[in-house]
Amino acid sequence: MRASVPTTSVLGVPVANLSVPEAISEINRLLVRPEPAVLCFVNAHAANLAHRDPAYRRALLAADLVLNDGSGVELAARLQGTRFRANLNGTDLIPLVLDLAARQAHRVFLLGGRPGVAQSAARALTARHLGLHVVGHAHGYFPPRAAHTVADAVRASGADLLVVGLGNPAQELFLSAHLRRTGVRLGIAGGAFLDFAAGRVPRAPRWMREAGVEWVFRLGREPGRLFHRYVVGNPLFLARVVHERCFPRRSAPLPAPEISHEPSARPSHRRVEQ
Repeated sequence: MRASVPTTSVLGVPVANLSVPEAISEINRLLVRPEPAVLCFVNAHAANLAHRDPAYRRALLAADLVLNDGSGVELAARLQGTRFRANLNGTDLIPLVLDLAARQAHRVFLLGGRPGVAQSAARALTARHLGLHVVGHAHGYFPPRAAHTVADAVRASGADLLVVGLGNPAQELFLSAHLRRTGVRLGIAGGAFLDFAAGRVPRAPRWMREAGVEWVFRLGREPGRLFHRYVVGNPLFLARVVHERCFPRRSAPLPAPEISHEPSARPSHRRVEQ
C-alpha cells in the first residue's frame, strides 16, 4: 500500500485504517492508474490463515489495498490502543465499488461460487446498480490446471474490474498469480460476496451486523462448516493478538515481496471456505 495510507497491524499484516469515503477514493485511484491492483479484506479468519500460510501472507503483504472486515480485527486494533475508522467488509463495500464502476463505465467480470451463482449474481447486480456493465461470469469450481484458461477468458471479456469469490486463500493466490494475465485494472478478493449478491446465502439482520455479531448468524445457519472457523478460530485469533501485544516479535516484519504474476496459485475445484 501507499506509504501515505494509514495502517493498523493485524498479526503483522498492515491493514488500511480509512473511512468509507477515503476507501472509495483510494479504490478509485487504483482503478485509474496504469498498473493493475489487488484489493483484499482481512478478518479474524483471514488473519489466522495468514499466520500459518506463508504464501497467503505474502499475497496480503503485496496487495495494493487491504481493508478491515469485522469485529475481530476491530478488537485487535483496540488491544493496540487504536480503532478502525469504519468496518469496511467486502459485502457492504463492494456494492459501492460497483456503483463507482457503473458511473465510470468500467466493465466487470464475476468469478466464483458454485455453478450458476456468478450468473445469478450478475443478473441481480445489474438490476441493483444502474448502468453496471457485467461483461462475463464464471463459477469457481475449476481445477488448478484451468487457471490460465479462466484468466484468458477474463481478458477476452475486456473487463476492467474482476470480483473473485474463491474463498481464502485461493482468491488472493489466484489474483497474485494471474492478475496481469486477466488484463483488469483492479482485482477484488470478494469472499462470499457473490453468494450474498445471488441470494444464495442470506445476510444477518441489520442490528446483528451493526452490533458486530453477524458471525453468530452465519454460525447458526452453517454450524458444521463454520464451527471451527468461529468457535475455535476466534479465540485463537484473540490469543495470538494478545501474545503479539505482550511479546512483540524481535525480528523485523517481512517485507512485501515482488510478485511475479506467474501461475503459482492453485485454486481448487472443491469448495473453499468463504
